[in-house]
Amino acid sequence: MVTAWAAVNEKAIECGTPSMLVSGWEISMFQLRLGDDVDDYCIKCKRLTNHSILSLVEGEPAKVRCRTCYNEGPYRKGEAPPSKRDLKKAELFNTVLSGIPGAAEEEQKGSAKKK
Repeated sequence: MVTAWAAVNEKAIECGTPSMLVSGWEISMFQLRLGDDVDDYCIKCKRLTNHSILSLVEGEPAKVRCRTCYNEGPYRKGEAPPSKRDLKKAELFNTVLSGIPGAAEEEQKGSAKKK
C-alpha cells in the first residue's frame, strides 16, 4: 500500500522540488512568503546582500528591503543595474553608428550572407 507521504515524495522527485503533506494539502517547501530572506543586489550598499520580502506578485518577490541599510526597492533577481557610464557609452555608440550612411546597409548584407 502506498502511503500519502510516499505519493507526495514520488511526485516531488518527478517535479524536482521537495514538498510535504499537511492536513491533506501538498505544500512546496520552497514557496516564498512575506518576510523571508532572499539575496539581491542593493543599490545603496552596491553589493549582494540579504533582503526581506515585502510584497509578492504571483509567488515571486516584487518589493524587498535590504537588511543592512533598510533601503526598499524592487526585486532585481541579484543582477546589478547597468551603470550610467555604460548607458551613455551605448547611446553615444548608437548615435555615431546611425550617422554613418553605409553602416546599416553593410550590417544587413552581413546578416544576409550568414543565412
